[in-house]
Amino acid sequence: MKALILAAGRGTRMEELSETENKCMLRLHGKRLIEYSLENAASIEKISEIVIVVGYRADSIMGAYSDKFTDKPITYVLQREQRGVVNAMECAAGQVGPGPFFLFLADEVTLGGRHREMIRLFEEEELFCACGVHPQKDASIISRTYTLRHGPDDRIYQLVEKPKQPFNHLMGTGNILFRSEIFNYVDSTPVNPNRGEKELPDLIQCAIDDGRVVKLFNVCDHYININSREEWRQVENCWHRG
Repeated sequence: MKALILAAGRGTRMEELSETENKCMLRLHGKRLIEYSLENAASIEKISEIVIVVGYRADSIMGAYSDKFTDKPITYVLQREQRGVVNAMECAAGQVGPGPFFLFLADEVTLGGRHREMIRLFEEEELFCACGVHPQKDASIISRTYTLRHGPDDRIYQLVEKPKQPFNHLMGTGNILFRSEIFNYVDSTPVNPNRGEKELPDLIQCAIDDGRVVKLFNVCDHYININSREEWRQVENCWHRG
Protein backbone atom coordinates (compact mmCIF):
# COMPACT_ATOMS: atom_id res chain seq x y z
CA MET A 1 0.00 0.00 0.00
CA LYS A 2 1.19 3.49 -0.87
CA ALA A 3 0.21 6.94 0.31
CA LEU A 4 -0.59 9.56 -2.32
CA ILE A 5 -0.33 13.18 -1.17
CA LEU A 6 -1.55 15.89 -3.54
CA ALA A 7 0.49 19.08 -3.19
CA ALA A 8 0.59 20.60 -6.68
CA GLY A 9 -1.74 23.58 -6.43
CA ARG A 10 -0.77 27.08 -5.45
CA GLY A 11 -3.93 27.82 -3.48
CA THR A 12 -4.91 31.10 -5.13
CA ARG A 13 -7.47 31.85 -2.42
CA MET A 14 -4.56 32.21 -0.01
CA GLU A 15 -3.84 35.43 -1.96
CA GLU A 16 -0.44 36.95 -1.19
CA LEU A 17 0.44 34.18 1.27
CA SER A 18 1.00 31.77 -1.63
CA GLU A 19 2.57 34.19 -4.11
CA THR A 20 6.08 32.92 -3.42
CA GLU A 21 5.33 29.60 -1.73
CA ASN A 22 3.07 26.60 -2.23
CA LYS A 23 0.30 26.88 0.36
CA CYS A 24 1.09 23.44 1.78
CA MET A 25 4.45 24.83 2.90
CA LEU A 26 2.83 27.57 4.98
CA ARG A 27 3.13 27.00 8.70
CA LEU A 28 0.12 26.35 10.88
CA HIS A 29 0.87 26.27 14.57
CA GLY A 30 4.59 26.04 13.83
CA LYS A 31 4.29 23.12 11.38
CA ARG A 32 4.04 23.09 7.60
CA LEU A 33 0.58 22.12 6.39
CA ILE A 34 1.85 19.17 4.36
CA GLU A 35 3.54 17.69 7.43
CA TYR A 36 0.18 16.83 8.98
CA SER A 37 -0.49 14.51 6.03
CA LEU A 38 3.09 13.28 5.94
CA GLU A 39 2.96 12.34 9.61
CA ASN A 40 -0.33 10.50 9.19
CA ALA A 41 1.01 8.58 6.19
CA ALA A 42 4.31 7.75 7.89
CA SER A 43 2.53 6.43 11.00
CA ILE A 44 0.75 3.69 9.04
CA GLU A 45 2.84 0.53 9.08
CA LYS A 46 1.26 -0.92 5.93
CA ILE A 47 2.28 2.06 3.82
CA SER A 48 5.56 1.27 2.10
CA GLU A 49 6.08 4.49 0.12
CA ILE A 50 4.82 8.06 -0.03
CA VAL A 51 4.09 9.53 -3.46
CA ILE A 52 3.77 13.31 -3.59
CA VAL A 53 2.29 15.10 -6.59
CA VAL A 54 3.98 18.48 -6.96
CA GLY A 55 3.54 21.38 -9.35
CA TYR A 56 3.56 24.98 -8.13
CA ARG A 57 6.86 25.71 -6.38
CA ALA A 58 7.73 22.03 -6.60
CA ASP A 59 11.38 22.70 -5.78
CA SER A 60 10.55 23.98 -2.29
CA ILE A 61 8.71 20.78 -1.38
CA MET A 62 11.31 18.48 -2.90
CA GLY A 63 14.13 20.44 -1.28
CA ALA A 64 12.50 20.30 2.14
CA TYR A 65 11.81 16.54 2.23
CA SER A 66 14.17 15.03 -0.34
CA ASP A 67 13.67 11.26 -0.69
CA LYS A 68 12.46 10.25 2.77
CA PHE A 69 10.13 11.27 5.61
CA THR A 70 10.97 9.45 8.86
CA ASP A 71 11.49 5.89 7.56
CA LYS A 72 9.22 6.10 4.52
CA PRO A 73 10.74 6.67 1.06
CA ILE A 74 9.29 9.53 -0.98
CA THR A 75 8.76 9.63 -4.74
CA TYR A 76 7.66 12.78 -6.56
CA VAL A 77 5.35 13.11 -9.55
CA LEU A 78 5.01 16.37 -11.48
CA GLN A 79 1.59 17.74 -12.44
CA ARG A 80 2.62 20.12 -15.21
CA GLU A 81 -0.71 21.93 -15.36
CA GLN A 82 -2.77 22.51 -12.22
CA ARG A 83 -6.01 20.89 -13.41
CA GLY A 84 -7.49 19.71 -10.14
CA VAL A 85 -7.48 16.70 -7.85
CA VAL A 86 -8.59 14.02 -10.32
CA ASN A 87 -5.96 15.06 -12.86
CA ALA A 88 -3.31 15.07 -10.12
CA MET A 89 -4.29 11.52 -9.19
CA GLU A 90 -4.17 10.49 -12.84
CA CYS A 91 -0.65 11.89 -13.15
CA ALA A 92 0.43 9.58 -10.32
CA ALA A 93 -1.32 6.43 -11.53
CA GLY A 94 1.87 4.83 -12.87
CA GLN A 95 3.81 5.49 -9.68
CA VAL A 96 1.00 4.34 -7.39
CA GLY A 97 0.98 1.00 -9.16
CA PRO A 98 -1.50 -1.88 -9.00
CA GLY A 99 -2.08 -1.99 -5.25
CA PRO A 100 -4.43 0.00 -3.00
CA PHE A 101 -3.45 3.51 -1.98
CA PHE A 102 -4.36 6.02 0.70
CA LEU A 103 -5.10 9.52 -0.58
CA PHE A 104 -4.26 12.64 1.43
CA LEU A 105 -4.55 16.31 0.51
CA ALA A 106 -1.60 18.49 1.51
CA ASP A 107 -3.84 21.32 2.74
CA GLU A 108 -5.69 19.17 5.30
CA VAL A 109 -5.12 18.89 9.03
CA THR A 110 -6.36 15.61 10.49
CA LEU A 111 -5.91 15.16 14.24
CA GLY A 112 -6.71 12.07 16.27
CA GLY A 113 -6.70 9.97 13.11
CA ARG A 114 -8.05 6.43 12.92
CA HIS A 115 -6.33 5.46 9.69
CA ARG A 116 -5.29 1.98 10.82
CA GLU A 117 -8.90 1.15 11.73
CA MET A 118 -9.99 2.50 8.36
CA ILE A 119 -7.55 0.18 6.60
CA ARG A 120 -8.87 -2.74 8.65
CA LEU A 121 -12.45 -2.03 7.48
CA PHE A 122 -11.27 -1.62 3.89
CA GLU A 123 -9.49 -4.97 3.92
CA GLU A 124 -11.96 -7.03 5.95
CA GLU A 125 -14.97 -5.95 3.87
CA GLU A 126 -12.99 -5.92 0.61
CA LEU A 127 -14.24 -2.43 -0.20
CA PHE A 128 -13.56 -0.68 -3.45
CA CYS A 129 -13.20 2.60 -1.61
CA ALA A 130 -13.48 3.95 1.94
CA CYS A 131 -14.19 7.66 2.34
CA GLY A 132 -12.97 9.31 5.51
CA VAL A 133 -15.63 11.62 6.94
CA HIS A 134 -15.87 13.93 9.92
CA PRO A 135 -19.08 15.05 11.70
CA GLN A 136 -19.49 18.82 11.33
CA LYS A 137 -22.38 20.81 12.84
CA ASP A 138 -21.65 23.95 10.81
CA ALA A 139 -23.31 23.45 7.42
CA SER A 140 -21.34 26.31 5.88
CA ILE A 141 -18.11 24.38 6.44
CA ILE A 142 -19.54 21.23 4.83
CA SER A 143 -20.47 23.39 1.84
CA ARG A 144 -16.77 23.96 1.18
CA THR A 145 -16.02 20.26 0.69
CA TYR A 146 -18.55 17.50 0.00
CA THR A 147 -21.16 15.42 1.75
CA LEU A 148 -22.84 12.09 1.05
CA ARG A 149 -25.95 9.95 1.36
CA HIS A 150 -25.55 6.51 2.89
CA GLY A 151 -27.47 3.51 4.10
CA PRO A 152 -27.64 1.99 7.62
CA ASP A 153 -24.61 -0.16 6.79
CA ASP A 154 -22.59 3.02 5.98
CA ARG A 155 -22.57 2.18 2.28
CA ILE A 156 -22.44 5.40 0.26
CA TYR A 157 -24.92 5.94 -2.55
CA GLN A 158 -24.40 9.58 -3.46
CA LEU A 159 -21.66 12.16 -3.07
CA VAL A 160 -22.35 15.87 -3.54
CA GLU A 161 -19.54 18.36 -4.13
CA LYS A 162 -19.90 21.69 -2.29
CA PRO A 163 -23.60 21.29 -1.44
CA LYS A 164 -25.49 24.56 -0.97
CA GLN A 165 -27.76 22.88 1.58
CA PRO A 166 -26.07 19.84 3.13
CA PHE A 167 -28.57 17.10 3.98
CA ASN A 168 -26.65 15.74 6.98
CA HIS A 169 -23.73 16.60 9.27
CA LEU A 170 -21.11 14.44 7.54
CA MET A 171 -18.27 16.34 5.92
CA GLY A 172 -16.19 14.46 3.40
CA THR A 173 -12.41 14.65 3.69
CA GLY A 174 -9.53 13.92 1.33
CA ASN A 175 -8.48 10.96 3.50
CA ILE A 176 -9.69 8.21 1.18
CA LEU A 177 -8.65 4.60 0.57
CA PHE A 178 -8.86 3.38 -3.02
CA ARG A 179 -8.34 0.26 -5.07
CA SER A 180 -6.12 1.14 -8.01
CA GLU A 181 -9.04 0.33 -10.33
CA ILE A 182 -10.41 3.77 -9.47
CA PHE A 183 -8.27 5.05 -12.37
CA ASN A 184 -10.53 3.13 -14.75
CA TYR A 185 -13.26 5.70 -14.01
CA VAL A 186 -11.26 8.84 -14.77
CA ASP A 187 -12.29 8.99 -18.43
CA SER A 188 -16.00 8.69 -17.60
CA THR A 189 -15.88 11.34 -14.86
CA PRO A 190 -17.69 14.50 -16.03
CA VAL A 191 -15.99 17.89 -16.05
CA ASN A 192 -17.50 20.28 -13.53
CA PRO A 193 -18.94 23.13 -15.63
CA ASN A 194 -18.20 25.75 -12.98
CA ARG A 195 -14.57 24.83 -12.31
CA GLY A 196 -13.60 23.27 -15.62
CA GLU A 197 -12.07 20.32 -13.76
CA LYS A 198 -13.01 16.78 -12.83
CA GLU A 199 -13.99 16.59 -9.17
CA LEU A 200 -13.08 13.85 -6.70
CA PRO A 201 -16.69 13.13 -5.54
CA ASP A 202 -17.75 12.71 -9.17
CA LEU A 203 -14.94 10.21 -9.75
CA ILE A 204 -16.09 8.13 -6.78
CA GLN A 205 -19.72 8.48 -7.89
CA CYS A 206 -18.85 6.86 -11.22
CA ALA A 207 -17.56 3.81 -9.34
CA ILE A 208 -20.66 3.72 -7.13
CA ASP A 209 -22.96 3.92 -10.16
CA ASP A 210 -21.05 0.95 -11.59
CA GLY A 211 -21.96 -1.12 -8.52
CA ARG A 212 -18.71 -0.77 -6.60
CA VAL A 213 -19.03 -0.89 -2.80
CA VAL A 214 -17.94 2.36 -1.16
CA LYS A 215 -18.37 2.99 2.55
CA LEU A 216 -17.79 5.90 4.91
CA PHE A 217 -15.54 5.87 7.96
CA ASN A 218 -15.29 8.45 10.75
CA VAL A 219 -11.58 9.01 10.26
CA CYS A 220 -10.56 11.50 12.96
CA ASP A 221 -11.40 13.60 16.01
CA HIS A 222 -10.60 16.96 14.40
CA TYR A 223 -10.44 17.97 10.75
CA ILE A 224 -9.61 21.25 9.04
CA ASN A 225 -9.26 21.96 5.34
CA ILE A 226 -7.44 25.25 4.69
CA ASN A 227 -8.80 26.82 1.51
CA SER A 228 -8.33 30.56 2.01
CA ARG A 229 -6.20 33.15 3.74
CA GLU A 230 -9.05 33.94 6.13
CA GLU A 231 -9.47 30.27 7.13
CA TRP A 232 -5.74 29.96 7.74
CA ARG A 233 -5.70 33.06 9.95
CA GLN A 234 -8.78 31.98 11.88
CA VAL A 235 -7.32 28.57 12.65
CA GLU A 236 -3.90 29.98 13.51
CA ASN A 237 -5.40 32.58 15.87
CA CYS A 238 -7.74 30.04 17.45
CA TRP A 239 -4.92 27.58 18.11
CA HIS A 240 -2.71 30.27 19.60
CA ARG A 241 -5.50 31.35 21.95
CA GLY A 242 -6.17 27.71 22.88
